[in-house]
Amino acid sequence: MRKIKAQLFISLDGVVEAPDRWHFPYFNDEMGAAVDATLGRADTLLLGRRTYDSFAGAWPQREAEGGGDAPFAKVLGDARKIVVSNSRLDFTWRNCEQLGGALAPAVAALKEQPGADTPVWISGSVSVVRQLIAAGLLDELNLLLHPIAVRGGMRLFDREPTAVPLELVSAETFRTGVLNLFYAVAPAPGGATYEDAKTHLPQH
Repeated sequence: MRKIKAQLFISLDGVVEAPDRWHFPYFNDEMGAAVDATLGRADTLLLGRRTYDSFAGAWPQREAEGGGDAPFAKVLGDARKIVVSNSRLDFTWRNCEQLGGALAPAVAALKEQPGADTPVWISGSVSVVRQLIAAGLLDELNLLLHPIAVRGGMRLFDREPTAVPLELVSAETFRTGVLNLFYAVAPAPGGATYEDAKTHLPQH
């Protein structure tokens, strides 16, 4: 059974939109290694339509140009890329296919495929991530938390009445102040009140 994992660049105030406008000053060798350890080793990517369009508009050309990022571009090109869209797509990038059927049952079927040691990675694709969290299908969320408040743009968790409990799996601090955080979706915490909490306050 395969796991579904997502990686997103996120600001201190929760913005995930257009990270190309604010995250590059924080991209150092540590972040490069973190991205390589996830997307750089993925054999299958699950992408929303907008993220696919962004990737397909950049990475094939970078691979062809043979620059310093060409090896990473080749990894992305060689990976199986499953694109989520309600519209019929025509692909120009190799190894691309469109997800068939509704998102939740199609991803549930994808999870049943063999490959327990090779997770399916999602990059960006916020709408897809939100839907999979709501459906209980996302196994892990990797947030690269940047020490900047962007003050505008789409946030990962929008205004919904249902809370999303998460369990911290691991955390690493980069020299830039970026936090590399891995979360698993957790069950809802038990009920508690201030009366419960105050027992943990220092008693003077």
